[in-house]
Amino acid sequence: MASEVKELFEELKSKLSPDIIFTHNRKDAHQDHRLTAEMTWNTFRDHMVLEYEIPKYDGDLGQPSLFVPLSEEHYRTKVDHLLTAFPSQRSKRWFQPETFLGLMRLRGMECNAPSGYAEAFYCRKLVI
Repeated sequence: MASEVKELFEELKSKLSPDIIFTHNRKDAHQDHRLTAEMTWNTFRDHMVLEYEIPKYDGDLGQPSLFVPLSEEHYRTKVDHLLTAFPSQRSKRWFQPETFLGLMRLRGMECNAPSGYAEAFYCRKLVI
């Protein structure tokens, strides 16, 4: 399966060169998420890659190193998009607005965000 995924990533790389790539955290407890992160780094070595967090039962949240303070409009819009974009997760008890708002509130506290809310990422390499 990994070789098939690698082929898809290489095909994608031949078609575009994004300024920034968002992918799963390399330490994500879900095996498919880890594979996605690994293939992202193997394929897009010269790109800015930010790894995002996904709250879940596995409890694999860590200590991200890059924070983006969010306005109220942006953090509420993010939650609305999450709830709309992942209908397969709606039946899960944890998939609630409060889960996402709570995580963004904690990350906002960690970076002293003016609104109190922030998004956080893991950043292995940053070239400015």
